[in-house]
This record gives sequence, structure tokens and C-alpha cells, in this order.
Amino acid sequence: MTDLQFICLIEGDTLVVKSIDRLGRNYCEIVDEWQTFTKKKEVSIVVLDMPLLDTRKDKDLTGVLIADIVLQLLSYTAETERNMIRQRQAEGIAAAKARGVRFGRTPIERPKEFAALRASWKAGEISARKAAQQLHITHQTFLRWVRE
Repeated sequence: MTDLQFICLIEGDTLVVKSIDRLGRNYCEIVDEWQTFTKKKEVSIVVLDMPLLDTRKDKDLTGVLIADIVLQLLSYTAETERNMIRQRQAEGIAAAKARGVRFGRTPIERPKEFAALRASWKAGEISARKAAQQLHITHQTFLRWVRE
């Protein structure tokens, strides 16, 4: 489901998009959105980076055929490109992990006072919030450390 499904367009309106891949995340979504707008809602679409995909003009059978062929080709290309980007990203992450690169935030080291405060908390002498304040951490972090 794309953001375009929430746009209130009525018959005779014109939807202008910069690129065909703004209509969806994959081939099927792009084609479905195109069909919904042009056939069901009878909305014109203008794709700025591809003048052949301008449904305001050439509404004869030949113009529609050319627009549909170009749409199919560009939708396929857009999905293929996205898949390649995902694949390269996954390969880059795997290579970085193989080199020992660690992702995410570095863990906070537990202060020396943690063990004593945990014991006080378990004994009911202090609340998790008070213990966390003394350690200068959030109470969620304190509780997570207790569970680990």
C-alpha cells in the first residue's frame, strides 16, 4: 500500500510524479496503481522524468499501447534496481561483519556500584528508579541489567 492510495483524486485530475517508482515499491504495485488511477479513477498521470508516460495526451489506442509498454518496462527496471540495491546492501553488511565491524550502539558498562544496588533492590530496600538514579541510567536499563 503506497501513500498515493490516500490521495483524494477524482475523475479529470492530474497526478504528477517525478519518477515512476514513486507509484509503488515493486513491479506489481506500480502497475496496479497505474491501472487504478488511469482506468478506474480516470485520472491522468504525468511522470516528469519520462515524457512518454503522460496520459494527458495521446489517448488514442496507439498512445495508450506505447504508455503501457513503457510502464511495464520501467516498472520492471525499478523493481530490479531495488532488488540489486538490497542485495548489495546485504553483501556490504556481511562483509563488514566478517571484518569484525560491530553495528549498533556500544553497550554501557555497568558501574561498580551496580551489584550492591541490585542486591538492595532485590531485598526491597530501594526502588528500581532510585537505584537507576544513583547509577545515572534509566530505570529500564537497570531492570534489563537485573534480568541479564
